[in-house]
Amino acid sequence: MPVDKQIAPILQQFSELPAPDYSQLDAAQYRQFFDDMQPVIPGEPMSEVRNLRVAGTVGELDARLYRPSQEHNLPLLVYFHGGGFVVGNLDTHDNLCRSLARQTEAVVVSVAYRLAPEHPFPAAPLDCYQATCWLVEHAAELGVDGSRLALAGDSAGGNMALAVSQLAAQHQRPKISYQCLFYPVTDARNDSPSYAEFAEGFFLTANMMDWFWQQYLPEAGQGDDPLASPLRAASLAQMPPTTLITAEFDPLRDQGEAFARRLREAGVSVREQRCDGMIHGFISMAPVVERAAQVLSEAAADLRRALI
Repeated sequence: MPVDKQIAPILQQFSELPAPDYSQLDAAQYRQFFDDMQPVIPGEPMSEVRNLRVAGTVGELDARLYRPSQEHNLPLLVYFHGGGFVVGNLDTHDNLCRSLARQTEAVVVSVAYRLAPEHPFPAAPLDCYQATCWLVEHAAELGVDGSRLALAGDSAGGNMALAVSQLAAQHQRPKISYQCLFYPVTDARNDSPSYAEFAEGFFLTANMMDWFWQQYLPEAGQGDDPLASPLRAASLAQMPPTTLITAEFDPLRDQGEAFARRLREAGVSVREQRCDGMIHGFISMAPVVERAAQVLSEAAADLRRALI
C-alpha cells in the first residue's frame, strides 16, 4: 500500500533537508542536528516525573522515571531509546515514555546508555543490563514492583532490550516478564531485500544505517556477537514473550521479521505486526499520526496484560 497520508508530508520535510556527507560526518554535530529537528510536543501529565542516577558498567547513568498514578507498587517498564547507537536521549523520547506509562499503567524508567563512537560496543548493552539490575534491586525505594518487569525499545533501543534479555537469561537475573520491540535492529548484516528496496527516501537510509554501524562496531567481527546481532544467537528459547512491530517502508523490516520467526521457532510467544504505510521511527509520531497512535495503544495493551 502507499505511504500513510499523514506520514507523506513528514517524509517530504525530511527530503528537503540537505543529505549528510557520511564520509565527513561528526557524531557530535549529528547529535545536535538530530536534537534540533525533534518537534516540541507537550507531554502527557504524570503523577511524577523524576530524573535518576542509576548504575552503569563503569559509573552512573542518567535515567528518568515516569509514574502515571500514585497507586502503590506499580509494575516496572524499562525503556531504551533509539538513535542508531549514536544519537537520542531522555528528552527525544520523553513524550513516548509518558504515553507508555499512562497506557500500560506501569512506572516507566528511560535509561540514557552511553553512545558510540565515544563508547563503542559493548558499552551500551552492558550499561542497559546493569541499569535494569539496579532498578530491580532498588524497586522498593522507587515504589515499584520489580517482580513485574518488562522491557521496551525502538530501533537501536530494541537491540538494547534484546541484549538485556540475553544477559538476563545468561546470569539468571532479573526475571523479565515481557518485551516490546518497535522496528528493532537485530543484525549487523544489511543484506535483506527490504534494506535494498527502501535504501533511500523513507527517513532511515541504508547509508545512514551503515554509518551507525561503523560508529558502533569499530572492530572486525563484532557484528557476529549476539549482543550486537541478536538474530545470530545460537538459541532464543530463553527470550521472554514478545511484541515485535515492524514498518512496511523500513530498511530494517526484514531483519525484524526474521527475528520474530526465530522466536516462534524457539517456542517463544510472539505477537508480530507489520504496519502498512509506516516508516522507521513512526511510533514517535503518535501525537500527529493516527495509525501510529493506534499501534502504540495496541502494544501498550500487550504490556499491560503481561504485567497484571
